[in-house]
Amino acid sequence: MADSAALLVDEVLPHQPMRQWVLSFPFPLRFLFASQPNIMGKVLGIVYRTIATHLSRKTGYTKTTAQTGAVTLIQCFGGSLNLNIHFHMLFLDGIYADNKHGISKFRRIKAPTSDELTRLTQTIAHRVARYLERQGLLVRDGENTYLTAEGVDADNETPMNQLLGSSITYRIAMGPQQGRKVFTLQTLPDCGDEQLASRVGKVAGFSLHAGVAARAQERDKLERLCRYIARPAVSTKRMSMTRNGQVRYELKTPYANGTTHVIFEPLDFISRLVSLIPKPRVNLTRFHGVFAPNSKYRVQVTPAKRGRGKKVKTPGKAQDQTLAEKRASMTWPLSHIHVLRGTGASCPLGKAFKTSV
Repeated sequence: MADSAALLVDEVLPHQPMRQWVLSFPFPLRFLFASQPNIMGKVLGIVYRTIATHLSRKTGYTKTTAQTGAVTLIQCFGGSLNLNIHFHMLFLDGIYADNKHGISKFRRIKAPTSDELTRLTQTIAHRVARYLERQGLLVRDGENTYLTAEGVDADNETPMNQLLGSSITYRIAMGPQQGRKVFTLQTLPDCGDEQLASRVGKVAGFSLHAGVAARAQERDKLERLCRYIARPAVSTKRMSMTRNGQVRYELKTPYANGTTHVIFEPLDFISRLVSLIPKPRVNLTRFHGVFAPNSKYRVQVTPAKRGRGKKVKTPGKAQDQTLAEKRASMTWPLSHIHVLRGTGASCPLGKAFKTSV
């Protein structure tokens, strides 16, 4: 987590304003992305192009005359260890455009308004649905939308699909209580989130938020934001065992209905962990626009100055290379839930449990 955040801030993200865009999806699409990650990648491309076009037009440019970029960290988990695939996109809070002398300058834009977020969410929902329909994965029948047999991986009765479906819908997957809602602990709901809700675009199960930003000089804030979105799925500090042997997990932030904890039977807890592990060879960190490896602007805007067109030093000058230059490639974790791998000081999970009343 800390290494990934430091690498992003030190070598990828320029000293320019950055804004976090968070996009959540309806339950059926979360299932589709978990079972078919290649479709998730195509949808991510649609989302990036939609937001990038909005930023370009807002500054008075077109997508061909303006350049922007983003780094997406795909999170597969929600606060209650539920399967919730959503996108955290660190966007440049503006665009690069050439002036009349041919010099590229950065132009910052204002924060999106509530109306803009709603329109963007509607555009994204429409384009994603249209793409999935063309692929034969989604069917819209009047007011109802559902996945086809191809969208649910042909066989909805496979054990893995059952685990995914239960995790997405907050239901118990294993044991005598299978199919029921997960047991929760609740308190009085917080009524102070009305202002925050007004800054979120919500359309047909899609939710788009863009309320967190860091100015160019706020590098510490940017690194904290990177650490937050690169965090692992499970926080062992918020996990404990009850007296009767159940797993109690405290939510980082209580839900709107007042939920503060979720309670799992041990077997169902293991099934939750299994559902959060992405399929093999799925990269959960993606680079877009000026940050993409094949972008000719990458060498100009990133602190590490690596990318297409960079002059390679001769072997005789290898001793003059900086630490950043010697690092030939960036190694990103393929999964944000490396705590589940059982390596290092975080292994095993059982050692992190605390017996509590």
